[in-house]
Amino acid sequence: MAEIEPYENALDAIPGAHPYPRTSRYHDAEIGVHRLPDGTEVRYTKRRLLPPLEETGDATHTHTVRTGERPDLLGQRYFGDPGQWWQIADANPVLDPRELTDEPGREVGVPLAGHFPQGPQGVRRG
Repeated sequence: MAEIEPYENALDAIPGAHPYPRTSRYHDAEIGVHRLPDGTEVRYTKRRLLPPLEETGDATHTHTVRTGERPDLLGQRYFGDPGQWWQIADANPVLDPRELTDEPGREVGVPLAGHFPQGPQGVRRG
């Protein structure tokens, strides 16, 4: 019986295919391959590099967090997609997205559509 290929391997056969959907923060991240001592290849997503905050200029809107708000709710409010919370996390930046909304009254920057530079792989997209 033939062994089923991991989906990453199947995607490698398709030019331009990427394991992350276009809406993912990792869509343009480079995929690396680490080889274990036994020769097994392990694929991983390389680190995303964000441009320095000063390069984003005033391309953000300020949102004051209210009680009960969550990152996904902000994603829905500003981008029409709760899965886009990561754009707000990148704009602030925070390691844990819950940091964005855990303190009512906190001001967070929300990127305006089309204002994040699109650069080489590993640089955030807008």
